[in-house]
Amino acid sequence: MAASVIAITNQKGGVGKTTTAAALLASLHRRGARVLGVDLDPQGSLGFSLGLDIERCLTVYEVFRGEVEPQQAIAHTDSSDILPSNILLSGAELEFNRPGREFLLKTALSKVEQNYDYIIIDTPPALNLLTVNAYVAAHSLIIPMAPEVLSLLGVSQIKETIEGVREYYNPGLQVLGILLNRFSARFNLNREVLEMASQIAAQLDTVVFETKIRTSVTAAEAPAHGQSVVDYAPSSNPARDFEALCDQVAGARFPRDGKGGAR
Repeated sequence: MAASVIAITNQKGGVGKTTTAAALLASLHRRGARVLGVDLDPQGSLGFSLGLDIERCLTVYEVFRGEVEPQQAIAHTDSSDILPSNILLSGAELEFNRPGREFLLKTALSKVEQNYDYIIIDTPPALNLLTVNAYVAAHSLIIPMAPEVLSLLGVSQIKETIEGVREYYNPGLQVLGILLNRFSARFNLNREVLEMASQIAAQLDTVVFETKIRTSVTAAEAPAHGQSVVDYAPSSNPARDFEALCDQVAGARFPRDGKGGAR
């Protein structure tokens, strides 16, 4: 079976995209899946948060330039393989201006996707060429958001980009759902944002995930230890919530065994 390619996206920063990508990679790995993380953010947060020295390794930038094959740039961590990124990718919009540039990532992944069950793409906080590349390569999207009004605005602006990619490049692109991060039902604003997020989800022909990711200091601590929160603090609320999200996303192919996720 071909790899399922999922992009984690929101043009607003600070909504938990990298945390979500890292947690899904770790949770899928614990269930026995073969997983590849792709970092399309020039900040390189996904690779860094999983323990890579992103300034001393080959990256997706060299792959896009045709200097190395994707397999040569893939690094290995305890929880997944990673195609990393760093600041060199920040000039992509200007540097990669040739016809077909929207397919750079899809072409690269076609050379390695047979080696994986899931490919998780972490996208930059912008609707630019890199984000479009992620949408063209992906089968589906997960849209994380923080429980705040400005985060909602970012989600609503994604709709136009999704529709454009569907029309010109990837008609089968689906939105799996909107994911609420740092959520607490005790706060009125969180409940109000949930209601508004449901309205936006309807416009995107999707849903708000039943699973909400609760807030915890462990999610912020984990990257400093080179781990996802699922591996760093598996008993924490966010780790349990991400395992529940993984049930919704991939439970049919890779179910938990009832012992915390590992198979």
